[in-house]
Amino acid sequence: MARLSQADLIEVNRTFEERSPQELLSWAQSTFGNRIAALSSMQKSGNTICHMLQAVSADMPILFVDTGVLFPETLETRDRLATEYGLTIKTLAPEQSMAEQSAERGVLYLTPEGQKECCELRKSAPLDAVAGQYDALISSLRRSDGGARGACPILSVDTRLNCVRINPLVNFDDDQLAAYISENKVITNPLHDQGYSSIGCNRCTTPVLPNEPQRAGRWRHLGPWSVYCGINPTDLDPERSPTVEFSQDLVDRILGRSTDYMI
Repeated sequence: MARLSQADLIEVNRTFEERSPQELLSWAQSTFGNRIAALSSMQKSGNTICHMLQAVSADMPILFVDTGVLFPETLETRDRLATEYGLTIKTLAPEQSMAEQSAERGVLYLTPEGQKECCELRKSAPLDAVAGQYDALISSLRRSDGGARGACPILSVDTRLNCVRINPLVNFDDDQLAAYISENKVITNPLHDQGYSSIGCNRCTTPVLPNEPQRAGRWRHLGPWSVYCGINPTDLDPERSPTVEFSQDLVDRILGRSTDYMI
């Protein structure tokens, strides 16, 4: 096995900055073959990725984490994407229902530390079920989301799942995203039209006012120190996932190089 670090990806990320999302998706499909999947939480960016995948006839599943306490509109959006775009959506779920979790641990999401534990159990841990199945996961983070995502790389390494995270929309600003959605009639979560700019679990998501940051409605009751769930490693710390292990052949394909084994 060979190691791939975030530092190894610096030059590749630099060359990818001018690539379109569609070009990045095509590169991802050709590089990782059937060892790649996309993630969507049924929000605008993730649904845009879903539309692009069906538009370029990319053959990969969409992974969706159903925390058990999502809005019905979110689940309806998932079902529409599967039916109308012809996508294979794999729904992942936590081990316990929210009622079972609360009976055992209390109502976690009422405190900052409890929120982190709740998100770990209901959002991050379900993804562990696919560990080892995929070498790459396509996410939909954008730098224009601000905060920790302002410096989000196109490619990053995730040691928890031993994979590469790919963000094809990283350079899409809000206007570009809105234009793509409008021009292509992308299926979107109806909650976006009801004041929800960022959508998560029904316990911890509220609408936002016009002058508030996009993520102000997430965990509003906990204050501004709690704005991420942890499902995306780069939200927490870009140095958190420094190295993953792949075959030498795959590392070479990712870095766009060939290995000369002749001595």
